[in-house]
Amino acid sequence: MSAALINRLFDVIENDIVPKTQAGVAAGNKIFGAAILRKSDFSLIIAETNNEIENPLWHGEMHAMKRFYELPKAERPDTKDCVFLSTHEPCSLCLSAITWAGFDNFHYFFSHEDSRDAFAIPHDLKILKEVFGLEPGGYRAENAYWKSHSIRREIAAMGEAERSELSSRAAGISRRYDALSHVYQASKDANDIPLN
Repeated sequence: MSAALINRLFDVIENDIVPKTQAGVAAGNKIFGAAILRKSDFSLIIAETNNEIENPLWHGEMHAMKRFYELPKAERPDTKDCVFLSTHEPCSLCLSAITWAGFDNFHYFFSHEDSRDAFAIPHDLKILKEVFGLEPGGYRAENAYWKSHSIRREIAAMGEAERSELSSRAAGISRRYDALSHVYQASKDANDIPLN
């Protein structure tokens, strides 16, 4: 993954996903978001956020795919021609949906462990363990359907100059999500999301 792609994914998180997530969290939704971009030029097709107060299946990724498939077919590229971006490592529901929709990749910023430990949303790991018998990281990150990319691991593998610049941006994004998480955690008991 190039520094240019990571910078573009960070632009989308900061400018397209976070504003939607701020509004979503204010309404009682979780902090997860996603976007779909064209591989050819990394232009944004759709960005969305969690909308579980409308439907508990509308996780950030699911809601983005819902909106993607609401686009007129003539305006909607083939999923193989798209980059799928998720703010948080997709849960088992979203992993399955990404697969069924035919995306051959996804990139995520926060890990399942971050969702559990930093954001107090442990459901991804609990479901993987209870339903599928998988330990953290137990799903196949590269398989016959897609390849997943941890943005943070990609940054850690870069040269010092690129790593320093991108780490600074990553820290800023983390701070924004920490603030959103505090808002969500303070208000989550007022909603009726089954797994809040």
